[in-house]
Amino acid sequence: MEQIKMEQIKDAKTLIEKAFEARENAYAPYSGFQVGACIRTRDGQYILGANIENAAYGSTNCAERSAVFSAYSRGYRREEIEALAIVTQTEKITTPCGACRQVLSELLKGDTPILLSNGTKTVVTNISELMPDSFGSEDLEETNSKAANLEREG
Repeated sequence: MEQIKMEQIKDAKTLIEKAFEARENAYAPYSGFQVGACIRTRDGQYILGANIENAAYGSTNCAERSAVFSAYSRGYRREEIEALAIVTQTEKITTPCGACRQVLSELLKGDTPILLSNGTKTVVTNISELMPDSFGSEDLEETNSKAANLEREG
């Protein structure tokens, strides 16, 4: 796969700036780890997301999922999402957690640019690189097809 450079991504700087704006809305009283995300859609909309923690840790929602779920709630789908930026202010670039990778693998196209930034350094990747050979809807279709055949035979 050809590596995409940040300069090739339309409005990359704005996308990252808006993700940092979203980070300011993070609710992280337990970890103090604030994350922001921003999606740019094909029609030029910017959709923000921030991580929202909860005392019941499993109920916490990460910034990138907040942004993607918000985009889907507004009617956008994977074909209409042009890029995603995820930002933190850590020394090391932070990548999405496993749960986010699973969600992104289904709700983004595999080659949708994902910009990871800490404000000093930015890396461009995509979900196919972050989660190769992911489990997806096609895996369930195969299983559901086999189950339906067994029901008919049984």
